Amino acid sequence: MIEEALKEINRGSAEIIDNERIEKLLQSYYKEGKSYTVKCGFDPTAPDLHLGHTVLLQKLATFQKYGATVLFLIGDFTATIGDPTGKSTTRKVLSKEDIVKNIASYTTQAFKILDESKTEIVYNNDWLEKLGANGMLELASTLTVARMLERDDFSKRYASNTPIAVSEFLYPLLQGYDSVHLLSDVEIGGTDQKFNLLMGRQLQKIYDVKKQQAVLMMPILEGLDGVQKMSKSLNNYIGVADAPNDMFGKVLSISDDLMWRYYELLSTKTLDEITALKDGVADGSLHPKKVKEALSIEIVTRFHSEDEAFNAKAEFDKVHSKSQIPTDIPEFSIDEEIWIAKALVECNIEPSTSQARRDIKQGAVKINQEKVHDEQLQLSSGEYVLQVGKRKFAKLKVN
Repeated sequence: MIEEALKEINRGSAEIIDNERIEKLLQSYYKEGKSYTVKCGFDPTAPDLHLGHTVLLQKLATFQKYGATVLFLIGDFTATIGDPTGKSTTRKVLSKEDIVKNIASYTTQAFKILDESKTEIVYNNDWLEKLGANGMLELASTLTVARMLERDDFSKRYASNTPIAVSEFLYPLLQGYDSVHLLSDVEIGGTDQKFNLLMGRQLQKIYDVKKQQAVLMMPILEGLDGVQKMSKSLNNYIGVADAPNDMFGKVLSISDDLMWRYYELLSTKTLDEITALKDGVADGSLHPKKVKEALSIEIVTRFHSEDEAFNAKAEFDKVHSKSQIPTDIPEFSIDEEIWIAKALVECNIEPSTSQARRDIKQGAVKINQEKVHDEQLQLSSGEYVLQVGKRKFAKLKVN
């Protein structure tokens, strides 16, 4: 059983530091029924999570399956500093109001994956605010500036004379102190968090808490483009709060190669089941689209429901496979004749008239399911169904 647990815990991980400790924790659980704690921190910097965030949540759920209590750490104190990881400039400080609003959204979304009965939500403001000036100075004395500048993002900013706020140096120390206070047995995070995660181990040793946490790092999930990490700012994300139809269509749009990465990091299927799917695609007994549809249904079901997942599939098939018009599309109305390119912008399915003209030239624009070839077309009175590509629709009434 321990071997099976280790296999699932190691699944998809980029690096594990002190795997032996994780094995000992599992042995204690199976032999003595002794639980252990796995810490993961989330700074509530935005109201919604995307599937990239859920890679960590999936791993936490795996630990819960094998005896762990998850310490779901809300960084309500550290969010006021801003995590400098991967940032080329000092991060904007969030207001208390934004933090409170984002926390409510995070926890609601997280419990779509985590077992609430095996989760403790903790807030680092509860202990970090009490550190006071003396505690902060003591904490700051545990690390040198030279050591801090070993962090890749800090070293790059220092070399390029980009400002680094002193408060940003405190962030990894405070994250590490969270592990001291919580006595965490394991901490998980992304590969970009390695410096901060190791800080927890170092500070647990300095503060003599009689343990050093193991560290498990997960890879950063690529976005829909299959190249850059999933990010709202890059508009290549699948949001946990996305509507079922949008979520289904986005998952189905990923490449066949990227599909296996999503299966490994996001699916609850076992590794043996995923291997069987791969073998089926390789020998031609399974079509990649069918395998991808199964993943889309699984993900939509997780965040919505099974009924909504199959409704999303039916709607997708209706629009894309049978070239029909979606059931629910936005409607617009104007009072005078309008140029087609401007109409597409007014209906929010093109970002600009220049992009609209390019899409018309490429044959990507349709009116009432007929391709438009005239980029100077004027739409007179009547009702039109405008379409760009396979997923953007709008109804327009010209009075």
